[in-house]
Amino acid sequence: MEFKDYYKILGVAREATADEIKKAFRGLARKYHPDVSKETNAEEKMKEVNEAYTVLSDPEKRAAYNNLGQGGNFQSGSGFQPPPGWDAGFEFSHTHSDGSQAADFSDFFAELFGKQMRGRPPYGEHKMQGNDHHAKIMLDLEDAYHGATRSLTLRAPKLDNQGRVIFDDHTLNIRIPKGVHAGQVIRLAGQGGPGMAGEKSGDLFLQIQFNQHSRYRVDNKDVYASLPVAPWEAALGATIKIPVPDGFVEVRVPENSQPGRKLRLKGRGIPAAIPGDLYLLLEIVLPPVVSDKERGIYQTMAREFAFNPRQNLGV
Repeated sequence: MEFKDYYKILGVAREATADEIKKAFRGLARKYHPDVSKETNAEEKMKEVNEAYTVLSDPEKRAAYNNLGQGGNFQSGSGFQPPPGWDAGFEFSHTHSDGSQAADFSDFFAELFGKQMRGRPPYGEHKMQGNDHHAKIMLDLEDAYHGATRSLTLRAPKLDNQGRVIFDDHTLNIRIPKGVHAGQVIRLAGQGGPGMAGEKSGDLFLQIQFNQHSRYRVDNKDVYASLPVAPWEAALGATIKIPVPDGFVEVRVPENSQPGRKLRLKGRGIPAAIPGDLYLLLEIVLPPVVSDKERGIYQTMAREFAFNPRQNLGV
């Protein structure tokens, strides 16, 4: 996916004010609008300019985009994937994009802003109840197994009097229920935007995502991990004790197991009314040769085993 430098597209500095961004957009719109432009690529350029302005003119989109840019030195046109949790902790006051808007723009825009949770629209002339707010939060996998209470700081972007993005930070203590899974939404009633004229506040919706784990990979409610075993454990079979996210468990490795074999521990994934499973992928680890005795054992194996690991290659 191509990274889009929206500041470069509009020709403004990252510190540009809202008025400077609007002025740049208007100038480019006069130059590239297909109804008046004589440029050969006017339609494509106008689409690109519209996309950049859609992001940089919205304080919330702009703040999240700026945060993404701090994660690496990305260049326009280069291969790019947003890092996990790039937009975590930002409190958005309205839906960023519906599917039709995302479809009108690039894959880059759709990946970043086309998947926001939908809520009530921003309040207008006849809307007195407070906005629903939305935020993505990052949890550790262990929180899903045990439940937890977490102190979270959310950042709500807005414009100051000079038209620059600033933040209102606030901290919440929230209870994470046991069994939450990625993509699940926790609703905090009355924690969204304030209502007007005595109407009730909106709600705050927290979308759950998991931090990358050094050992486990999560897929919905299922959990995956590699399981290192010695060659003799794989060949002869063994019962071994291993740590899992909610404690320890004994696992039976079947005789003549090959690397990549998948062992399923039913119900040991993320706990829920219908729990997920834990899958262990066997990884055979060879002991190193650090002595003459160990070298001799390998040499004996080479002589005694009628084994050709490349037989299926025709050699």
